[in-house]
Amino acid sequence: MIASVRGTVTAITLDHVVIEVGGIGLAIRTTPTTLAGLRRGEPARLSTTLVVREDSLTLFGFASDEAKELFELVQSVSGVGPKIALALIAVLEPDELRRALASGDYATLTRAPGIGRKGAERLVLELRDKVGVVSTATPSGGGAAAAAWRPKLSEALVGLGFTVKQADDAMATLASDVDDPAVVDGDVGLLLRRALGLLGRHR
Repeated sequence: MIASVRGTVTAITLDHVVIEVGGIGLAIRTTPTTLAGLRRGEPARLSTTLVVREDSLTLFGFASDEAKELFELVQSVSGVGPKIALALIAVLEPDELRRALASGDYATLTRAPGIGRKGAERLVLELRDKVGVVSTATPSGGGAAAAAWRPKLSEALVGLGFTVKQADDAMATLASDVDDPAVVDGDVGLLLRRALGLLGRHR
C-alpha cells in the first residue's frame, strides 16, 4: 500500500493532482478543498490509500491522516464505495463527519452526493460505535463564517486556475440564494464544490 506521497505538484485538475515523486508523476484523486490548498511547482504531502479494482488502480489522497482513516472506514459499510466515501470527505470536515455518525445526524450526512436517508441510516448503524469519542460542541460565530466565505472561496478558485472574474461570477450566483444553509453558515468546502460545478459547465 502507498500510505503517503511527498513531492512536487506538477498539475492540478478539477478532481485530481499530479505529484512527481522520484521522476514519476502520480495522479491522486482528492477533494476540491484539498486541491485548493495545493500550488503547481510547490512541494506537497498527502496521506494516501490505494483502491484496487479488477480494471483499475486509483490513488486517493488527503490533507490529514484522519480524513484518510474516515475514507477507509466508511467504505466498510455495504454499498459505500470510493466515490461516495470521497463525497463525504469533500462535504464534511473529519470532526463534523465523526459527530454526525456518532449522533445519528442524518440531515448532515445526506448533504453528501449519493447519500440518501437509507444510506445515512446504514452508515450510522454500522459506524456510530467505531468513530470514537467526539466533541459535541458546535461551531460558533456563524455570522462571521458567513461573512468570510467570499475571500476564501475566491482564493481557492483562483488557485485552481480560474480567473478572478470567473470566481466572482460563480460567487454571485451562489450568494443569490440567501436561504441556502451553505451560504448562511459560510461552508467553504460545500460552496467550493458547487462553484466548481457551475464553472465546469461553462468551460
